[in-house]
Amino acid sequence: MLSSTSLLIKFLSDENVDERLTRFLKEQGIDIISKPKGISNGKLAEFSKSELRVLVTNDEDFFEFSKDEIFSIIWLKIPQRKIESSKNAFITLLNEIKAEDFEGNLIKLYEERFEISSLAEE
Repeated sequence: MLSSTSLLIKFLSDENVDERLTRFLKEQGIDIISKPKGISNGKLAEFSKSELRVLVTNDEDFFEFSKDEIFSIIWLKIPQRKIESSKNAFITLLNEIKAEDFEGNLIKLYEERFEISSLAEE
């Protein structure tokens, strides 16, 4: 069961995120969308910022963006073949942090824990 605050957060799934995770989150009532494959990282960052969406990715290339350029990032540190672990870790994250804990932060999501750090200043 998800906390009510988790339903306030909007997400953007990078093209490298397993579709089973995206589909699972949609089934849980989470607002998560994907953009067509091939969109540049810069355009995804712009969209994340303008739409206040947390980017979910397996790609560390997004760390080059500052908090002025991207809203927030969840970096999945769980192997994609471990889809059940990814689902469980994501739900735990959403139940344990508040909506305001996302903005301007990088969240590294592991199987058993998560780490939150501030994105770089511009």
